Amino acid sequence: MTADLDLALIGARVRTLDPDRAAATAVGVREGVVVAVGTDEEVRARCGPATEVVELGGAAVVPGLIDSHMHPFMGATGAQGADLLDAHTLDDVLGALRAERAKCRPGEWIRGWGLDYNVFAQTGISSEVIEEAVGGAPAALTFMDFHTMLASRTALELAGIDGPREFVEHAEIVCVDGRPTGELHERGAMDLLLGAMPTLTAERRYELCAAHLRALAAVGITGTHAMDGTLETFDLLRELESRGDLITRILTPFTIEPDTPEEMWERYGAAGEEHGRRWRAGVAKFFIDGVIDSGTGWLVEPDSEGDGTAAFWPDVDRYRRAVRFFAERGFQCVTHATGDRGVREALNTYASVPKPRRGSHRIEHIETLQPEDLPRFAAEGVVASMQAQHMMWCSADRSDNWSRRLGPERCGRAFPVRSLLESGATIALGSDWPVARYDPREGMAAARLRRPPLHPERPPYDDQALTGEQALAGYTTGAAATVGDGERLGRIRPGFCADLTVMAEDPADADPDALVSVPVLMTVVDGEIVHRAI
Repeated sequence: MTADLDLALIGARVRTLDPDRAAATAVGVREGVVVAVGTDEEVRARCGPATEVVELGGAAVVPGLIDSHMHPFMGATGAQGADLLDAHTLDDVLGALRAERAKCRPGEWIRGWGLDYNVFAQTGISSEVIEEAVGGAPAALTFMDFHTMLASRTALELAGIDGPREFVEHAEIVCVDGRPTGELHERGAMDLLLGAMPTLTAERRYELCAAHLRALAAVGITGTHAMDGTLETFDLLRELESRGDLITRILTPFTIEPDTPEEMWERYGAAGEEHGRRWRAGVAKFFIDGVIDSGTGWLVEPDSEGDGTAAFWPDVDRYRRAVRFFAERGFQCVTHATGDRGVREALNTYASVPKPRRGSHRIEHIETLQPEDLPRFAAEGVVASMQAQHMMWCSADRSDNWSRRLGPERCGRAFPVRSLLESGATIALGSDWPVARYDPREGMAAARLRRPPLHPERPPYDDQALTGEQALAGYTTGAAATVGDGERLGRIRPGFCADLTVMAEDPADADPDALVSVPVLMTVVDGEIVHRAI
């Protein structure tokens, strides 16, 4: 006798992404697993007195959305203060800082995040530009890519930053005539500033992280690949799970820096099988370069400012040894590479190491790519992890900082997501929150438009747009396949985990500009309704 369902979603438009059954009207769930996909009548027949039956009235059900690249806990604790993601002029920034200053007590640090490089096109990046707005207070502003910070004069003094320093990785305290301008590149320099700022209590950190997971569920996210892991992250995940707050599946890579001691490699390597019900390890994350906007992306040829000629790892052979170390222990290796030389070196390294125990080795971002390297992703089984929202700072006329640095030829190979997909590569999509907003509706819309959603006056950057179903697949089947979860996540199919996103309209069919405001009605993880708006 067939056991009764725990949950039944009835009267829906179900897009399964399952080649054996592309569409249905109802889904049945038992013990966290999809056990029925079919007609309303077929699923109703399996309901019992204890079944929760949700009548959806024609709403769309799609596989649970997975963000393949974000920093949920860094974002929860670091994206504090003035939200500058939509501040596209210097006046916008200064106005937001004055408003933030009005909220702060005298002497309190003024914080901001999402700062756009392009607002400094006329002035240059300098603390002098923001001094009046912050009124002499210590201020720390993080640029949208989280690879550069701008500090006020008082903040520099409190951090003891008074001149240039040497760093192990490709970091820099930008100075003119030996005096810091306030611009800090990459973690080594940024950590000096962060170390001078007030720290969060453990309980406050927990509250922010738990609240952020609820915010992810509210926009339909059922899982994420969290690119900022340490052994301490596992303690947080265990606590979230034990207290019932881990309502999102989380894959947690270890971040391996150029100066990470090899004894720490050993500790991370020994923890590769750590997991809970909704989280697991088994991935190692590397940075082979920085970002194009600050000249730290690693390029085959220098950018227009003469930058881009250095790797993030001064000893690139050590990067290769680190990748081999983790690959030989079955880890999936993930490398941040924005520049074409960085992408090439990551591909070359992966070609010489064992395949991971689960999934495939990945390259993150791939903001520009040499033509001869494009077919290597499919041929060598390397996943392309892309973030369409990163292009929303770029202008079709190539007047933005990113495009000016690369020049027309390389801009013609910008974020080549469609070309990679058509070559046969596996594509995973994500937001890189807090670099961009985490809402997958915005991410899918940006992938289809190649411009910011809700701005039809801005022409597409190029012709690399995805279809609606391709964009949805990047957040579902592609995201699941990249980490070896393609047989349990990413489709609606009997035997798969009951991770489901319910929206008022099918995101693959909705007009992309309208998609960003399509209501998310329900989010289901492991058969548990973790967000409900109906």
